[in-house]
Amino acid sequence: MTSAVVSEGGSRPWGRLTDYIGLGVVSARFSRDLLEEVLNRAVGREKRSRRLPAHVVMRFVIAMGLFFSESYDEVMRRLVGNLRRLGSWDDDWQVPSKSAITQARQRLGSAPMKLLFERAAMPLAGPGTKGAWLAGRRLMAIDVTSFDVADTEANLQRFGRTRSGPKASAYPKLNLAGLAECGSHALVGAVIGKARDGERTLITDLAGNVGPGMLVLADAGLFSFDGFNRYAATGADLAWRVGSQVSLGNLGWLADGSYLALIYAPGLGEARRARLAAETRNGAEIPADLARLVRVVEYSVPERNPAGELIVVVTTVLDPHDISALELAAAYHQRWEEESVFDEIKTDLRGKGEVLRSKTPELVEQQLWGLLLAHYAIRALLLDAADPAGYDPDRMSFIKGLRVVRRQVTDQAAITP
Repeated sequence: MTSAVVSEGGSRPWGRLTDYIGLGVVSARFSRDLLEEVLNRAVGREKRSRRLPAHVVMRFVIAMGLFFSESYDEVMRRLVGNLRRLGSWDDDWQVPSKSAITQARQRLGSAPMKLLFERAAMPLAGPGTKGAWLAGRRLMAIDVTSFDVADTEANLQRFGRTRSGPKASAYPKLNLAGLAECGSHALVGAVIGKARDGERTLITDLAGNVGPGMLVLADAGLFSFDGFNRYAATGADLAWRVGSQVSLGNLGWLADGSYLALIYAPGLGEARRARLAAETRNGAEIPADLARLVRVVEYSVPERNPAGELIVVVTTVLDPHDISALELAAAYHQRWEEESVFDEIKTDLRGKGEVLRSKTPELVEQQLWGLLLAHYAIRALLLDAADPAGYDPDRMSFIKGLRVVRRQVTDQAAITP
């Protein structure tokens, strides 16, 4: 490929044309240096110069998330479309064909995109970010969702379908477990699994993304004794809803209306649970493999549920003077912010009912990482706008932010800042 070079004072920049392909405001979040670092760690340095270098393909995969319904060559045109007008276009360079782009994606694989997400997707909220904190703890939520993938034999073998026979899902599906920062709507941890991988199994691999200074929220369907203990061992505080089937050994009421209790390992009989509760009241040490001391907050929300359904949340925050029952009840409902995060990814970015169209599992996972990176970049942009103005970033319109970024890519920022 020829060089796009100019002398000092000229109108054309030095270097290869593809060195100047960028995503505008998204480029600021994933710098060229970061891309090169990730590539060196994931696949090593490229052996020869290509029309589509690996760092360009990484930006292209993120752009696929921004322009999900567009064809591959149209996405590439959007990335380079402004170069000719700016005098940065080599006349002998053509937009690569769909097959050339696919081959470049196959060379890249999914590992660099996964590593880029792990390196770049960090919590965004600062000390002054509205709605992001409770009692000095960063509010986080975990949840699981699913994506339809292209109906190919390779994808079916890798991901599978939900159910079987006449009730089987129309497309193969993958499950995605995600850890979201409630205040910013940024997804900062993700695990990809098969259609039939259990939610409780998937979320265990997210535990490495949490730690001290966080309050992690989860719905009842994700609760298990082992999973709760795994997350608690990270040093993070937890507030997880439990269902009516979870046995709680009440140890005594607290001034704010909550109470201390034991949660038990599965398989313990009623007599054994009662004996553990009695021993704990008498000051005995709790066997970690059999039970855990928690605080329980019970409440209902009549205007949301006239039937008066009881919501039961267990937390590792044992002192009601640290976080009161009322504060914990209000905080638990921040868990629904992750529902909004998934909706932004699956409806606003991907498009409602759309399928991850890559034909092989490796490219499916690559495409999904690109989609998550595109969402993260937009959410980072919205937080950068919200914080100085004193706005709550999760109240800012994601779809409007997406439109701004798409305009930047097409109209103003084909060359990286």
